[in-house]
Order: sequence, then structure tokens, then C-alpha cells
Amino acid sequence: MTQRVADTVTGIYETHLTVADLERSLAFYRDKLGFALWRRFPERNIAFLSVGANGMLGLWGVGSGPMGMRLHFAFAAPEAALLDSCRTLESAGIAPLGLSGEPVTEPVVLGWMPALSIYFADPDGHTLEMIHVLNEPPDAEFGVGPLSAWRRRSAR
Repeated sequence: MTQRVADTVTGIYETHLTVADLERSLAFYRDKLGFALWRRFPERNIAFLSVGANGMLGLWGVGSGPMGMRLHFAFAAPEAALLDSCRTLESAGIAPLGLSGEPVTEPVVLGWMPALSIYFADPDGHTLEMIHVLNEPPDAEFGVGPLSAWRRRSAR
């Protein structure tokens, strides 16, 4: 049987976002989230930040035109980081959000996976997520709900 590309991939190495204001986005990703600036190309209005052990986020400044695109990507994170994510985000001045963009005070659980998850937005409205897949059986009927509800369900 021929091996599929999907069977050889171990993760995402890099992702890229278009941003209206590169300086504003660098202040968010570097100063608020803490990702290190890896390389900047001022003549091209782009910057690359280190993410995790060997990942990269490219920020591509496109100017202040009236049209924009909102994208989504997720950072893999350990369970402990998710458990403290609301406090961590709030201390950086970032609102923690649920799957539908509603304010939350604790991570949500995506029951069908299951995974702990917290969402937040960058200055351009891109939806960012921190996620940790739980080592528990999935429960699609749970849907998406607060961690505390997941734990109560599991305790039954």
C-alpha cells in the first residue's frame, strides 16, 4: 500500500496571516502573546515570529484597505496552559472567548473530540485558539460547553 502524505506529516510548521497594520500586530503577537520575532523584512512589510519549538507565524502587512479577511488557526498547548488560559489572556488585556465568540471565564470543551479550548481575537479580528486534546472518550451529545459542565457530566 502506498503511504499517504497525511501519514508522514507530524504537524504544521508555519502559517501566515494578512494584517492591516504590521506594527500593531507585532505588538499583539510579540508583546502580548510573547512570541519571539524571528526575522523582519521591512521593505516587504512582513515579519516572522517563532511559535513553539520549531513553528513559525508569518505576518504580512497589506495596508488599511476597507476589505479584509478573517482567518482562524489554533495553537496546540498543554492542559495546564488551557486551565490557566483565561487568567493568562486577561492579564495581557485579551478577552477569552468561547467557540461562538461569547465571553467566557473558563475554557470550553469540544465534546466530539474531546478537547479543551479557548478562543481569542487578534487586532485584525482573526480568531485564534489554544487547544489541548483530552485523553478521555468523546461525547458528541455534550456539544460545546464550559469545562465545569464537562467535569460534572464526567462525574456522573
